[in-house]
Amino acid sequence: MSKDNPPTDDRSLLARIAQQDQAALAQLYNRYARLVFAIAFKSFGSVEESEEAVLDVFSQVWRTATRYDPAKGRVDTWLLIMARSRILDRLRKQQRIAKGQTAVETEIQFAKSSGDPIEDAQIVERRAIVQAAIKQLSDPQRQVIELAFYQGLSHSEIAAQTGLSLGTVKTRIRLGLGKLRIALGTWELS
Repeated sequence: MSKDNPPTDDRSLLARIAQQDQAALAQLYNRYARLVFAIAFKSFGSVEESEEAVLDVFSQVWRTATRYDPAKGRVDTWLLIMARSRILDRLRKQQRIAKGQTAVETEIQFAKSSGDPIEDAQIVERRAIVQAAIKQLSDPQRQVIELAFYQGLSHSEIAAQTGLSLGTVKTRIRLGLGKLRIALGTWELS
């Protein structure tokens, strides 16, 4: 470690994080992100989901560092309890999304007919291609994109409904749309 960043214990880092010290958060992240990721990966089996869980945990650390009570346990224990809680929340949310996905797919499948059988066939084909591309997204990205495009919610409304930060919603939509562009890149509308 350099003189600018002397080694510090976890409690000191958390006290600095409570004072909105981003460098302290970066140090704590560097110490524990791999461990949180490994625990998340065992639950999800997905790199994307695990990365999202790490992001959730350290976002919560940033917001709640002032509430840490050293009398109740060590910082690493506090972090792991928080990670477990975030992972369970995400698993529950995945279950709710899976249940809701069926309803969204049904709604898409029963769109009104145009009256032209050729146009209807093209719409069905396009719908299948788009649905296949959407299924390739991670659950968090799929959720925010469905809320934005199928339910017409604004980014702020999505953040309020999901409990995510506005920045996280925007990032997930941007990343999800980027993946959709790649997945649909060879498909041209005729």
